Amino acid sequence: MIYSDLELMQMQTQALFVHDANSKLLRINEPEPDPPAPAPQFFLGRTAAGNLWRTRYDLPSDLAAELERLAANEPVNRDLRQPPAYEAQYMELLKPHISLLTINSGPAYYVPEGAVSPDVVTITAENVSLVKAYFSWLLNTVPDYAPVVVAVEDAHAVAVCFCSRITPKVAEAGVFTEANYRGRGYATQVARGWAEAVRSTGRLPLYSTSWSNHASQAIAKKLGAVQYGVDYSLT
Repeated sequence: MIYSDLELMQMQTQALFVHDANSKLLRINEPEPDPPAPAPQFFLGRTAAGNLWRTRYDLPSDLAAELERLAANEPVNRDLRQPPAYEAQYMELLKPHISLLTINSGPAYYVPEGAVSPDVVTITAENVSLVKAYFSWLLNTVPDYAPVVVAVEDAHAVAVCFCSRITPKVAEAGVFTEANYRGRGYATQVARGWAEAVRSTGRLPLYSTSWSNHASQAIAKKLGAVQYGVDYSLT
């Protein structure tokens, strides 16, 4: 199925956050940590086809309404590297309510089909011990993050890609490589294997990162990932 960039952003937003009945943000959509991390105060998903926005459930109603009014007037900009037009106003509105305001922003991609390395391994109950050395937090949580795909060296999983966020329609990649094994292409291999494993479940594999994470953007480029938008949040 072919989706517009705005539809992709809508699906990603559902994957990133747990919403209440009024589409307010409750928390980050992840099984860990316990309790899950709080949602940002304000989220703006920007695409060349349009924007969407969310405010957190506990913001004062008048503040949320003003943020949403500005977001509704946010210009659609094809140059998504540019900050939002009303960034200064969003920040000014939130400053009285947040002691230290943090901006998080970066590209959001979907991963197209591609050749999978024969060297990657999907983690199951039978081979879960592979993650013990470097990713022990997965030992009892693989079902929460499945599919989990690893690269193996020296009889251990040294790189892993898993579902950091998941819905019935999409899954968002989480990728880690053990420090001593970086620079060998493992991250790209496991991300590609994970993407195809996700696709086999009927979901679309998504990948997002921050503008400052150049290594992660390099992985996206090697995957041939297609950018559909930018995630922007104030926390």
